[in-house]
Order: sequence, then C-alpha cells, then structure tokens
Amino acid sequence: MKFSALAAVLSGMLLGAPVAAQVNLTAETASPGGAVYLSAAHMVEIAGREGIANIQLADGQTLTNSLQNVAEGKTDIAGTPHILPFLMNRGVGPYGELGPEKGAELASNLRAITPYTLGIFFLFAYDSKNIGGWEDLEGKKIYNGPPRGGALTNARAMIQIVTGLKDGEGYEGMQANWGQASAVITGGEPDAVVLPELFPSGRLTAMGAAGKVTGWSMPKAVYESEGMQKYIKAPGSAPFTAPVSQLQEAMGDGWTFVSEDDTFRAFATIGGDVVNKNMDEELVYKLVSAYVASVEELKAKAPFGNTVNFDNPALGMCGANPMKYHKGAARAWEDAGYTIPDCAKDR
Repeated sequence: MKFSALAAVLSGMLLGAPVAAQVNLTAETASPGGAVYLSAAHMVEIAGREGIANIQLADGQTLTNSLQNVAEGKTDIAGTPHILPFLMNRGVGPYGELGPEKGAELASNLRAITPYTLGIFFLFAYDSKNIGGWEDLEGKKIYNGPPRGGALTNARAMIQIVTGLKDGEGYEGMQANWGQASAVITGGEPDAVVLPELFPSGRLTAMGAAGKVTGWSMPKAVYESEGMQKYIKAPGSAPFTAPVSQLQEAMGDGWTFVSEDDTFRAFATIGGDVVNKNMDEELVYKLVSAYVASVEELKAKAPFGNTVNFDNPALGMCGANPMKYHKGAARAWEDAGYTIPDCAKDR
C-alpha cells in the first residue's frame, strides 16, 4: 500500500493553507493513471489543504474489496464502478458468497459522493500479433482485467455479446492486477486486450510508444442490437460513440482505429467515490464542497480531465442503480448550482 496523507499535509504547508485537520480518514482507490485514482488523490489534496481532514490513501486496490470495506465500515471512502453496488445488492457475481440477504444489507450502507467515467471498453492489440478484429479472437489469449471485479465482468460480457465466445471456452482469458497491466501488455504475452481505457491514458500512450497498435470499434449491428443496448444501459455502463478522427488525433501516429464507418462504438463504465451512510453529514458536505469548488483544478491535472464527467453528478444514477447520494454530498452539489435527480437523493 502507498499512503498519501503526509503528501497532502506537506502540500498544504507549502501553500500556506491550514493543515490542522480535525479528522483522520482512510480511502482506497485504483492504481495511478485513471479517473478513479485522480479523483481520490485530489480529494486527499484538497481535504488536507483546506484543513478538513487528513486522508490516508491506499492505491492499487481491487475495488470489489474496497467497496465491501466501505459497506462494512472498515474504510471511509472508496472508488467503484456502479456495477459493483448493483451486484452487491443482489449478492451475485463477485459478491455471490454474501448471498442476496447479506448483500442487500451491505449495499444499503453505501452512499455516493462524486462521479466519473472509469474508462471506455474496446478491443486493441499490437499490429505484430496479426489480429484482424473481433472475428479473430477465438483461441487467442486475451487480457481482460484484474482477477475479479467490475472490469473483468464487463470485458467478459462485451466479448461474449460481440463474438459469442466465453472466457475459458472460446478464448483464454488472462488476468493481472491493475498495477501490472502496462508491463503485461507491453511485454507481449496477451494476443489482444479488452479493458476500460481513456483517450489518452498512460497505458495506451506507453503501448503506442512500444509499437504500432490497432483499436477496433464494436460492429455497428452488434452495438445497435437489443442485447447490447440493454447491457450498456444497465447500472455501471453507458453508451459511447466518437468520431474515429477524434480518437486518432488524441492518440497520435502509434495508434490506428478501425470502424466500418467514421464512428467508433463502444461502451463506458461509470461510477464514482462512495462513503458509508453513517459518515457525518457536515464532514461529507465540507469534503464535497471543497472538491466541487476545485473541480476545474482537478480536470487540469490530466489530459483526459475534461472527458470523464468529474462534474456530472447525475451520471449513471437512478433506474436499476441502487446508489443514492449521501445527504451531505447532495447538499454540496446543489449548493454549488448542480442538479441532483430526486431519485438519487437519500430520503
């Protein structure tokens, strides 16, 4: 584990801001390089800078476990794709051992505080692997995420809906923790990769620097099919389309993007940071108010900052998503002029 509380305090001291925070908190997040980590790291920084709290941040965590830790009161803040509270609430998937009753009990303890897009799921491979697209995946080794969690669930589902292939049957799924992802991919062991990524992300940039890479759009007919449309509107997912030229410009000459027309089709995985429902309302209000007030500063910290919905609190809420905003968080967003849907408010 890597802890960032000291860094947050030192940052506040150097800026001449108050650092005598009254509260010590713990947080868990993913590995550096994406929106999940950036959101948490920014919360650590501004909480320390504003004298609200000292937050001890552990990165590189498996978010499936982190979410359960928050639900059980073992951790104060964690990042999550929205699919995980949905699965926990039903006691299925990675929470199958909990069962429906215990899963629903734990999920009822979770409350949202901030939103973001975790990444865009799509297929990509080094040109040297001679992969021609989705139709070439049968029998291949595909890196599709960490050993467990929402990313693996989504990647497996995407491959199955597009190709009909199942992990362990039609292809060999390969899993490794997020902290190992770049080394695994650039090392060349997998034939192809299906992961949630950002344009640009550090992982994709590193790939392009190591060799020519191609990314494939989801076939239009599959994207528009009833099965895929139902899947990408489920909790934790959202449809994604972008001009191929836009992605090409963002990623540079190391990358080529392939679609049957000028539109790249995929789906996004969405989520945000969560806390336990019992966290003090005024503390949450102060944390989220400081976060929202500095959201432009947050966006400026990464090249993908303006594309991941850091300031869209309605992202993925309501419908089948069981998550509600913590009362302190909802008040902070609304006081800053944002709209929280009524169905996303904790009554």
